[in-house]
Amino acid sequence: MKKLLIFLSLSLLFNHVISAQTTTVWIVRHAEKDKSNPQDTDPGLSDEGKIRVADLAKYLKKVKFDVAFATPTKRAHQTLDSLVIPKVIDYKDIKSLVDSIKTNYAGKTVIVAGHSNTVLEIIEAFGGKRPKEELTDDDYDYIFELSVKEDRARVKMDQYGRPHHL
Repeated sequence: MKKLLIFLSLSLLFNHVISAQTTTVWIVRHAEKDKSNPQDTDPGLSDEGKIRVADLAKYLKKVKFDVAFATPTKRAHQTLDSLVIPKVIDYKDIKSLVDSIKTNYAGKTVIVAGHSNTVLEIIEAFGGKRPKEELTDDDYDYIFELSVKEDRARVKMDQYGRPHHL
């Protein structure tokens, strides 16, 4: 009985420690896509996008990622190609993405490649406040760092690479 109580106490303590860990989540929109073929439903990156990917790698050169998440599009995967990441996992919806990160990657460092219409929603799903009203189709240079603890997220916004609005 005494061993059982000790085991239960340690289990509760462990669960509390795990849930109280801070997870770092970087969120970036995919780099510029190749628009040369309007019939292509899954275009890769343009030359400008490839330059942005190199800029992203420079910006994040000191960050060690445990895992990455990308939508199943070429441009999202190619945006993460220059980073050293052990595993890239496809996601299709924001809720499953957030649930997976909170459940499986608590206390880890994660990067997510999204799209102009999902990046801010992902931030909100983690419990963060939108740092911008919206991202337009021309916004490629923003990067967001979230410190996620339980259902709250502190959000920092920055820009990298060549400014997109010139």
